[in-house]
Amino acid sequence: MRIGCPREIKNREYRVGLTPESAGELVMHGHEVWIETCAGEGIGAFDDSYRERGARVIDTAEEIFAECEMIVKVKEPQAEEIARLREGQVLYTYLHLAPDPKQTEGLVKSGATCIAYETVTGRRGGLPLLTPMSQVAGRMSIQAGATALEKAHGGRGVLLGGVPGVMPGKVVIIGGGVVGFNAAQMSAGLGADTVIMDLDPTVLEKVGTHFEARASTRFASRANVEESVAEADLVVGAVLVPGAAAPKLVSRDMLKTMKPGAVLVDVAIDQGGCFETSKATTHDDPTYVIDDIVHYCVANMPGAVSRTSTYALNNVTLPHALRIADLGWKQAMSLDPHLAQGLNVHAGRVTYPAVARELGYDLLSIEDAIA
Repeated sequence: MRIGCPREIKNREYRVGLTPESAGELVMHGHEVWIETCAGEGIGAFDDSYRERGARVIDTAEEIFAECEMIVKVKEPQAEEIARLREGQVLYTYLHLAPDPKQTEGLVKSGATCIAYETVTGRRGGLPLLTPMSQVAGRMSIQAGATALEKAHGGRGVLLGGVPGVMPGKVVIIGGGVVGFNAAQMSAGLGADTVIMDLDPTVLEKVGTHFEARASTRFASRANVEESVAEADLVVGAVLVPGAAAPKLVSRDMLKTMKPGAVLVDVAIDQGGCFETSKATTHDDPTYVIDDIVHYCVANMPGAVSRTSTYALNNVTLPHALRIADLGWKQAMSLDPHLAQGLNVHAGRVTYPAVARELGYDLLSIEDAIA
């Protein structure tokens, strides 16, 4: 199979779909790998490092989209990339379609087979291709929130860890999954007063046992969320409904109860955001203020730590890429129902139930798509 990896063109996206080592693995399996020139520079991987692994460096993305059977990326395709996709071509990347009707429409019209990292499931449960980026984003959420809390950036002027004689900042993390757990590790590590909220008692028990006195847990009823948000210096939105739009857990009315200069960090923004006032921002312009509350809603947070993120991502995406390339996507999915859960769009039809339900498409079952 000829596999193409174009340079990412989303704002400040420095990650790359294939590291030189991953490209080399595909080449060792007998495949042809095309890398767009400079695609890996954001992680310190220059063209010669790909050539040394047997990949071919290509001048333009147009050539890659025109000639390759499978496209491996990191972020969802931008409009100009969607226009280059074609029927029968495999796209393997993050998609986050439920809150993005325009992208979904474009992928449906393209006729391509689109496999989303974020809905591939694991043999022991969970979403293993999403997990490493959730770990990165969770940890970054505290860094980003701490910076936004600085007075020069519009925040309250609070140091999360405090100092002797001065109380630490209060961090409220809504969601105790992978993002929330990693956010809590950073927050507790800084010495902040950390509260983790979730609706699942099992999750609360797990994080409570892990953090013991370093963080507290609270059931995420609406009343408890309202009370906790009002007391917080920093609120991290860390909820996920696989493949679906995120629920809105913090309303605009709640903002009026918060301390002026408090910060909201919405890690669920890829799935539409879990705060009513959330709108996607970029690393160039990461924050905005509504009702005196600073919002940080960067949609590709892990792109800022591109080298760590790319290698963590390739660790989990490469095995599936090899199976798809070695066997073809249909046979690979027939043999692996967990990979099959990644199929979101095929031949002009939506194949993932949550996306079809959210956006009003007739569902083509994954089984029928494979058949």
